[in-house]
Amino acid sequence: MIQRKYADEEVDVVIVGAGAAGGVLAKELSEAGMSVVVLEAGPFRDPQKDFASDELSMKNLGWQDTRIVDGSDPLEMGHNNSGRGIGGGTVHFTAVFLRFHQADFKAKSMDGVGDDWPIDYTDLEPYYSRIEKEIAVSGPKHFPWGNYHGPYPYPEREPLSPNAYMFMNGCEKLGIRSSVAPLAILSAPFEGRPPCINRGFCNQGCMPDAKFSTLIVHIPKAIQAGAEVLADCMVTQVLMGKDGRAKGVTFVHDGITYEQKAKLVILSAFVVETPRLLLNSANAQFSNGLANRSGMVGKSIMVHSSQDVYAKFKEEIRLYKGTPVLATTQDFYRTNPNHDFVRGYTLHAHGARPVGFGSGLSKAQGGPIWGDRFREAMLDYNYYGRITLVGEVLPSEANRVTLSDEKDEYGLPRAKVSFSYGDNDRKLIDHAVGTMSSILEAAGGEVEFVIPDTAHMMGGCRMGKDPETSVVNSYGQTHDIPNLFICDASIFVTSGAGNPTNTVMSLALRTADYIKEKAKKLEWATAASV
Repeated sequence: MIQRKYADEEVDVVIVGAGAAGGVLAKELSEAGMSVVVLEAGPFRDPQKDFASDELSMKNLGWQDTRIVDGSDPLEMGHNNSGRGIGGGTVHFTAVFLRFHQADFKAKSMDGVGDDWPIDYTDLEPYYSRIEKEIAVSGPKHFPWGNYHGPYPYPEREPLSPNAYMFMNGCEKLGIRSSVAPLAILSAPFEGRPPCINRGFCNQGCMPDAKFSTLIVHIPKAIQAGAEVLADCMVTQVLMGKDGRAKGVTFVHDGITYEQKAKLVILSAFVVETPRLLLNSANAQFSNGLANRSGMVGKSIMVHSSQDVYAKFKEEIRLYKGTPVLATTQDFYRTNPNHDFVRGYTLHAHGARPVGFGSGLSKAQGGPIWGDRFREAMLDYNYYGRITLVGEVLPSEANRVTLSDEKDEYGLPRAKVSFSYGDNDRKLIDHAVGTMSSILEAAGGEVEFVIPDTAHMMGGCRMGKDPETSVVNSYGQTHDIPNLFICDASIFVTSGAGNPTNTVMSLALRTADYIKEKAKKLEWATAASV
């Protein structure tokens, strides 16, 4: 039996998911005096005991449950785009901490594609600043792109990795601006945590706690403020009352089903599990799934195109050195009338560890690398440099999460994730691969491998002003059920061209402020209208 603080009580808030958004919400709402229960499907890990400097064993930080994939470009699911456990994906992300640009919120107005968000950069600007200060983001003295140019709360990381210096050298020779990347990794001590010592195992979980995650920052503060955080608890359904309001959730722990009643339900379970839960919670009143009057639940999921380009150099690069991403350029972020595509991309100098390098070769463009050629490449691992793409992918309703006929261990329909690139996406990728190749060649390398990949899932429960075309309002409050909120990357309208975690957390902080203000006025009985 699970030991529970709020076993038979109706709490103020139940939060499903303890990742980037769920952690922020738990801390903010519990510190505001609300009774909060957080339910997380994965374990509660101790970085010093449960993390290992081992690529294979730490794949379990990602969501490994079976998902059915479909479409012309079926997605690889797991460690590269989702988390499982307290801290979610923040436990194993690269900690690149970029802000979205104003252009990211205005795709329709500026370029006639996708849709505009119901908010713009100025709505999130104070929340970006608060989050960056709260976790002591390190960054360059001047960041050349977007709306914010610094200074960051902590100084930039140094020294950089050989791969980062190679990248910046290649950019300079081509007249491309580059910069040290803003990172949620400490460059100096902060709140009892040490600065980074460049172990480089960020994707396997940071044992010294130099890299931020909600596991080590927001969740402990939430618990200290009185929140109950329950690990290994798989939420199976959102419970609804006859009045059309959410009244809690059911969850399974060690084979036993429990119920948690709550005045307010917040889903922060990410891009696949949030729509899956809404669709699986359909009832007589909401026969198409909860909060799905628009029919948009699960639709218009997006990823970032994330092709890797590897080049071989005469001198050693040693891709394992330093944290994965230490240099970046956003010179290709905005629509360029000379290109045959709209929108844009970010490029990162991105390290790789041996297993990741080898597994990438198995997916190389033109066919997998194997046999003697594979052995030769692995023996020359230290001589390869790498650049990675973060490319904007336009929303399409055909890219979606639905329920399959196959059931999982909890009796839930497995998620079916369908994805195909559009014509604009493919043209953007081709241009980016050409740019990455040129940078590597300018730095003295010879391009050998292009590895197709994706990262950073977004969308599926988009925000908007019109209940007929969106699922939630700009605060994540569902249009159909006033006390049901969604707060994670699924509410994104477009994918932008930069890493999304800062935006996810800033949206969560904005939602938390909204909930706290509404709670004072007892306004949950009113319909969503913002």
